[in-house]
Amino acid sequence: MTQKSKRHKKSQVWIHQHINDPWVQRAQAEGWRARAAFKLMEIDEKARLLKPGMAVVDLGAAPGSWCQYAAKRIQPGGRLIALDLLEMDGLPGVEFIQGDFREDEVLARLVASLGGRPIDLVLSDMAPNMSGIAATDQARVMYLTELALEFARAHLKPGGDMLVKVFQGAGFMQLRDEAMQLFETVQVKKPAASRDRSAETYLLGRKKRG
Repeated sequence: MTQKSKRHKKSQVWIHQHINDPWVQRAQAEGWRARAAFKLMEIDEKARLLKPGMAVVDLGAAPGSWCQYAAKRIQPGGRLIALDLLEMDGLPGVEFIQGDFREDEVLARLVASLGGRPIDLVLSDMAPNMSGIAATDQARVMYLTELALEFARAHLKPGGDMLVKVFQGAGFMQLRDEAMQLFETVQVKKPAASRDRSAETYLLGRKKRG
């Protein structure tokens, strides 16, 4: 079998599994933009992460299922600002900024949108386009997680929290240690909606050190 044929077969298997995934079916039935909403929902219900009046930044927000859930949980009085390189259809209670959050212009728009409010919570469900090459994909995921941690280090208020996607594998322990230096407590979360075969997990950092 050629490499192209193998990729095609893998793609066909993924599509079949995705269509028949009960979380995907539930998301479609309930009006969520993606099954990822249930990951945030479960973690929030157990950790009481989202509260009314919070200022929240969602990195890599598209297509917006985390925003859908979080925007409701932080009202009344909350602000949710979503950032992504990709376009995202509008959502009630969500301000979307398209661009790279590492760029000064995008950060300036974020600061202006916050209007002086400190950031209480950083969310990041960012993931790269997967190549199918494990070592490459792991490195790409870790890079995005590092970027999210750097953002939190620079912009999250002391005492604030962060929830970030990471893959278990090469570099995971070092990245967890880095998060433990930034937050008073760091927990590893694997919500039920994360596929069992996936290395995907989440780091929940509580109370950023001052």
